[in-house]
Amino acid sequence: MSDPARILIVDDQEDGRWVLSAIVREESMTPLEARNGKEALQRILADSPDVVLLDIRMPDMDGMQVLKEVRKSDLRTPVIIFTAYGTIGQAVEALKCGAYDYLTKPFNNDDVVRSIRMALGERSMTNEVRRPHAVHSLHGTMGPSHCVARLVDQVERVADTNLSVIIAGESGVGKELVARAIHERGRRASSKFVAVDCGSLPDGLLENELFGHEDGAYTGAGRASPGKFEVASRGTLLLDEIGNLPFSAQAALLRTLQEKKVCRVGGVESIPVDVRVLAATNQDIPSLIEAGKFRADLHYRLAEFELNVPPLRDRKEDIPFLAKRFVDQTNGENGFHVQGLSERTLSLLQAYDWPGNVRELRNVIRRAVVLADAAIEPEHLPARMTRRGVNSAGPPPEGTCGRRAGIEIGDPIDGGLSLKEITKRATRDLERRVLMTVLRRTSGNKAKAADILQVDYKTLHTKVKQYGIVAE
Repeated sequence: MSDPARILIVDDQEDGRWVLSAIVREESMTPLEARNGKEALQRILADSPDVVLLDIRMPDMDGMQVLKEVRKSDLRTPVIIFTAYGTIGQAVEALKCGAYDYLTKPFNNDDVVRSIRMALGERSMTNEVRRPHAVHSLHGTMGPSHCVARLVDQVERVADTNLSVIIAGESGVGKELVARAIHERGRRASSKFVAVDCGSLPDGLLENELFGHEDGAYTGAGRASPGKFEVASRGTLLLDEIGNLPFSAQAALLRTLQEKKVCRVGGVESIPVDVRVLAATNQDIPSLIEAGKFRADLHYRLAEFELNVPPLRDRKEDIPFLAKRFVDQTNGENGFHVQGLSERTLSLLQAYDWPGNVRELRNVIRRAVVLADAAIEPEHLPARMTRRGVNSAGPPPEGTCGRRAGIEIGDPIDGGLSLKEITKRATRDLERRVLMTVLRRTSGNKAKAADILQVDYKTLHTKVKQYGIVAE
């Protein structure tokens, strides 16, 4: 059973609010009230009502100003304008500014109910049209591989719930795309999607960004301001790179998630918020917990469901699709007419390991489109991708045959292995031995090992698990 519709009634006259509230309750809907335009905007942001009934004539900020602010904020909430002093010109202006309907006093109760029901119906239809499109657009953005298909299936399963989700993956794989697809496929699609980068703000400013502040809370805080939790109320809040969240801010975040209330910096009152929280990370949170850098209880609260976005090297069948999409996109933005990629170029793209993932591929293609005339050729790619061996650090010194690195390839004839299989096995053996050596030197400290090997922590942790390396 769905929750009753929430109707915000904005009128500076108490009698007017009372009458409309009675009509709304009679129809088994929930009335919310605001006495002026400023209060209306605060309630729209905080409560995300399903429909707004808005009086035009109000002191300080009139209904038309409120309507324009709502549309400027890209909120899709239907707004029904009403007034006792209506004119045809005023009605036309209101509709041009994005009002759903225009009613004049004295109005018939049935007309008010009919207008509200029609606005709710259109909002519902808009959501149903948007939801399947969100998942389709994820396929159309990330590619046709089986990896993406599995990811899309998981997104479809979790999107229409209210579970908190951790989206894990290396930098550049498209974690925010997945978060947006969850939002647009879910029941909060008509409300705001708000993203906060937990690593981009100093410790002292992060709580202000998340929870807001009151007037005079600190030097320079000239007026009260809502935080991202309030702005995203009844919508979705993405906490990007949650692994970078300062330990000191984690307790306040956990309390907010548990109590569903925020207390602004410098404030004493708790403000209720209704937010679905998604968290994205390129780090291994369990290892951060082990290192004492992340709260286990916060992780449990955020990880009601977990999604892993695969790196591009694990779904190379998406590369031709993505490359074409980026070529077309760059052509369209700049008026170029590059026709595509040669077979040699595509082979080089698929041989490369893409440490920067889809973001790196996009940058490579955009640069190549600028350099190319007809098709993108190997000479239009960065030098790191066209050198012999592509991903190799270079051949071993003459006469070593891999012995210096401790690689044992065996007899290829006896083993019946192809050159490709021999090379793959030798590379894995070398990689495993290097990891074990560095981890011994760092006494098993994976963070230090990642720094020494110049790889991100997640990649190193994945390889340690892949090779079955355990602490000695």
